[in-house]
Amino acid sequence: MPILFLIVVVDLIGFGVIIPLLPFYGEFFQAAPATVGLIMATYSGAQFLAAPFWGRLSDRIGRRPVLLISLAGAVAAYVWLGFAQSLWTLFAARALGGFMAGNISTAFAYVADVTTRENRARGMGMIGAAFGLGFIIGPAVGGLLAGPDPMNADYQSPAFAAAGLSALALVLGLLFLKESLSPEIRQRLAKKPIETRRRQFRNALARPNVGFLILLSFMATFAFAGLEATFAMWSRRQFGWGPEQNGYLFALVGILGALVQGGLVGRLAKRFGEARLIVQGAGALCLGVALIPFADNLVLLLVAMIIAAYGFSIISPALNSLISLQVGDDVQGSIMGVTRSATTLARVAGPAFAGGIFAMLGKDWPYYAGALVMATVTVMAWRALPRLTDAPSKDVIDTNEP
Repeated sequence: MPILFLIVVVDLIGFGVIIPLLPFYGEFFQAAPATVGLIMATYSGAQFLAAPFWGRLSDRIGRRPVLLISLAGAVAAYVWLGFAQSLWTLFAARALGGFMAGNISTAFAYVADVTTRENRARGMGMIGAAFGLGFIIGPAVGGLLAGPDPMNADYQSPAFAAAGLSALALVLGLLFLKESLSPEIRQRLAKKPIETRRRQFRNALARPNVGFLILLSFMATFAFAGLEATFAMWSRRQFGWGPEQNGYLFALVGILGALVQGGLVGRLAKRFGEARLIVQGAGALCLGVALIPFADNLVLLLVAMIIAAYGFSIISPALNSLISLQVGDDVQGSIMGVTRSATTLARVAGPAFAGGIFAMLGKDWPYYAGALVMATVTVMAWRALPRLTDAPSKDVIDTNEP
């Protein structure tokens, strides 16, 4: 578990390096706000296609080889991004990077392999903390390398830095990462027919509570991804910010995410249960997103972003943990792959939608819409509390596919 944490941290630092850069990179190639949203969506679209594939493949051949192959592909994608000379190459490089990023479902399945059901939320929180650390260091480094001027940003250095960090994660995996899935389980899973995408979704959604929880994951990620995709464009118009200032703000969001998911969410889950954390996180994310359009000074903006980041840092691991607890050990990889597919599909739809209404209605409208989505999630989760709280978890291996 510690080495997986370190690998995910290093890899996500590389991903975070790119976050404050991409909207300005797109606008450098004369992309409109709606097109910038599509650039962000392209990465997640490829990830959506890849996640069930990597998850199922990891069930059959093991978690370690899947993680190593995808890390090598990420290195190539970042190098290509650094050499992008046109808008289409920017799209293509992000598509390759997104396909390789489908390995995150494998990382979540690895956690499920090596944790007990009692500390599953803590394990999921640790991976969430790795995301948070990636978003602490990565955006700050990316912003520094790109510079504060949105008109004269350095686009190559952050991309090559990301490639180097993914290469470091690959070396760490080669040297230290052990396989988490036993040969016996891999052999049993290898005899099962490979499910189609449609059947994977159908089987996952047919399980009690799983479909509902995946829907909540989709909606929460939809709202937060819209914020991420449009915030740099919003801050440029509101405050005249460039990549460096956005990098620092995203680093602050990462700090909060790491603190909440790394140390707080496990204790909160034991005290209140994952279901109540979902309600709490949804309400906080709703409030934070709703405050952003009214932020005409740095203090109010920081308050809004802190609340939103806290909400997403709570709801994301709580949903992952509760989904994992509904199914048996034999299908953890497939179910987490489907879950990851749903959230990455939200990262396709969210940025595309937010970029579109940013262009059509104005810079504040993605946040009004995101707040409305999260208000709906809050009500749905609150009304479902009795059945989610009382639902029994699976304590044995589930060998009966629906």
